[in-house]
Amino acid sequence: MDLAKKFMAKTIITYGTFDMFHVGHLKLLQRLQTLGDRLIVAVSTEEFNEVKGKKTLIPYEQRAEIVANIKGVDLVIPERDWEQKITDIKEYNVTIFAMGNDWKGKFDFLKEYCEVKYLSRTKEISTTQLKKSITNFLSIPKEDILNAFEILERLKQDLE
Repeated sequence: MDLAKKFMAKTIITYGTFDMFHVGHLKLLQRLQTLGDRLIVAVSTEEFNEVKGKKTLIPYEQRAEIVANIKGVDLVIPERDWEQKITDIKEYNVTIFAMGNDWKGKFDFLKEYCEVKYLSRTKEISTTQLKKSITNFLSIPKEDILNAFEILERLKQDLE
């Protein structure tokens, strides 16, 4: 890459936990890729998620590996604390800091260092929603689930 291109290249950075990777994560990363030439993704460590009050199901190393293998992701770094964003922006010559619009306004202080964008989320899907659905399902008593399967089996037999 010649020097002129290097200075014109746009580097995008985003941050997230990326637990239970789903199509919403993929669509967000794909949209981020269209904003520039290089995409850096900071994946939250377990220790930082603990500070945020989040518990992950998938270990950091696996989440980082999944994200690193998404086409168009150029670099994955660990997100260890809230304060590292300014350091990361400076270190990686970031042009655009981007997050989902559920964070709208929370990172406007970074406008001093780069452009800040908030992208719309994929409708009707989120890790939080998935975890709530799983928790709700697991709270159903075993007997109720077995009874439901018995009823479905009888219905199936009636239809045959």
